[in-house]
Amino acid sequence: MRIVVALGGNALLKRGEPMTADVQRANVKVAAQALAPVAEKHQLVLSHGNGPQVGLLALQAAAYKDVEAYPLDVLGAQTEGMIGYMIEQELGNLLPFEVPFATLLTMVEVNPNDPAFQNPTKFVGPVYEKDEADKLAADKGWAFKPDGNKWRRVVPSPLPKRIFEIRPIKWLLEHHTVVICGGGGGIPTMYLPDETRTLVGVEAVIDKDLVSELLARELNADLFVMATDVDGVYLDWGQPTQRKLEQVTAVELKAQNFAAGSMGPKVSAAIQFVENTGKRAAIGALQDIEQIVEGTAGTNIIK
Repeated sequence: MRIVVALGGNALLKRGEPMTADVQRANVKVAAQALAPVAEKHQLVLSHGNGPQVGLLALQAAAYKDVEAYPLDVLGAQTEGMIGYMIEQELGNLLPFEVPFATLLTMVEVNPNDPAFQNPTKFVGPVYEKDEADKLAADKGWAFKPDGNKWRRVVPSPLPKRIFEIRPIKWLLEHHTVVICGGGGGIPTMYLPDETRTLVGVEAVIDKDLVSELLARELNADLFVMATDVDGVYLDWGQPTQRKLEQVTAVELKAQNFAAGSMGPKVSAAIQFVENTGKRAAIGALQDIEQIVEGTAGTNIIK
């Protein structure tokens, strides 16, 4: 099968962990151990989150006052390379030497008139106490929203329209390459709305799961998996009545409401993939990835 797996941020950095290279590598190593058996049997395309990493790079850049801080599209490109390198290396240590890998910097087009630019909602970077968030908002003009009992920076999250590198991704898959692409939702770009039609970067972060869904659809993937830190989709999450959905149709799932900041985008991406392709999407824990591929773990969304 051709499988697209979107790795949640937990594959790289768990909440509250220090954002060091060693910690990220240790988490990637665990992810690689789960993914290697899948890569041995199937054609694998990986995407990944990058919110904490982009936030850290933004803070580091802002601390150096002699030059203007790099914008989010450039930081996104940096993290795609950094995280892709770690995934390549750790998976390469487990798979046969002959298996080729490629990490692609992936530009994704967005609409300059997308309403998301008027309402930033996408969390990036570490969590802060309220007073720290207020100070950063005043100093840097950043927007913040509550994330649990902490505060995090939010940026616009426009919808993906097109993946520019889709042709080289297809070529690499035809040559049996494990491809890592669309990291962090890809590098947000748009054409200037004037006669020049110049392609430029955008100060935004595109949702990783929505880009991964578009990627899976355009690659004609047989299965689209969103690997996260919970073992599936739950109704009444956090309540005494909570229950896990084992197998559910896209229509049934669409009738439910899920939090926009957590499971909501994953559910939306799964529904979109299933409705457009008729194929299966799944949401579940990374450590269960082999069973998810077999259809015996996670939440499986079907037509």
